[in-house]
Amino acid sequence: MAAEGQQHPLRIYWIMWGALFVLSAFSYATDFMDDGIVRTSLILTFMMLKAGGIVWIFMHMGWERLALKLAILGPPVAILVLIWLMALEGDYVENNRIENYGESTMQVETPGHH
Repeated sequence: MAAEGQQHPLRIYWIMWGALFVLSAFSYATDFMDDGIVRTSLILTFMMLKAGGIVWIFMHMGWERLALKLAILGPPVAILVLIWLMALEGDYVENNRIENYGESTMQVETPGHH
């Protein structure tokens, strides 16, 4: 007797494929926008939505147990939090240095010009 595996309906994959197509079209449409925070935010949002959809449906994460989801998704989330904290600290140190010591007066020398 052969072991039976779980079968997912093909309709889910077709819907995800269509959603990825639409998200990619929106992502490419941002090329026509002016550079700025809105464009960058949209690009990153579409990127995260597409990556999440691929992991959720095509990599079958949506059907896994919570423990496995947390084991796989927890470390990247922790790394992102630590990167965010480092960025906050870096900004604090930069602002504190400028406040206490003023702007940098170091002149950059170009080679050959003394």
